[in-house]
Amino acid sequence: MRELAELEEWVGVIDACIEPIATRPVDLTDPDWTRKMQEGSRSLDEAGMRLEAEAALRDVLSLYQEGDEGDRAALRALLERCHSFTWATTLPFEPTPQGFRQRLVEMSVEDQGRDTRDMMVGLNGLCGQARAAGVDIRPLLLEVAELSSEVDKYGMGSTRDILLRAAGREPSGLW
Repeated sequence: MRELAELEEWVGVIDACIEPIATRPVDLTDPDWTRKMQEGSRSLDEAGMRLEAEAALRDVLSLYQEGDEGDRAALRALLERCHSFTWATTLPFEPTPQGFRQRLVEMSVEDQGRDTRDMMVGLNGLCGQARAAGVDIRPLLLEVAELSSEVDKYGMGSTRDILLRAAGREPSGLW
């Protein structure tokens, strides 16, 4: 695993490589634009950075979990600065307790991204997938909430608050 300073530099390089693809305008006059968007981002492949980006994200997640609150705050700030990296890079969801926990940690370090609503929709879907796979989500939500920020960035609660609310709601409940 890389140290924090090296990881910040490496994620910044990857972000710069992905940015021209991530910020490319969507041609809304193309009749297939919705299909192309639904197919998902292939920006990491287009940039030739998939392996590097996924390895960097694994290192971010490892340091986030193993580090102290200062490390976690620095990593949240890093991903806030590196929008293209965050937009393009995610690890596949495995329908297991560890896979669910990994995605929760990823959401925690992203700290609501640019829009709390997107995070909440993603969390709701993720919880549904995990429940369908038989994962006991409550203890994992509580565990990751302890790593999460207490800052209410957008007036809808902090990431910690959102995870704690998700842990307390009924299985069929929506936001």
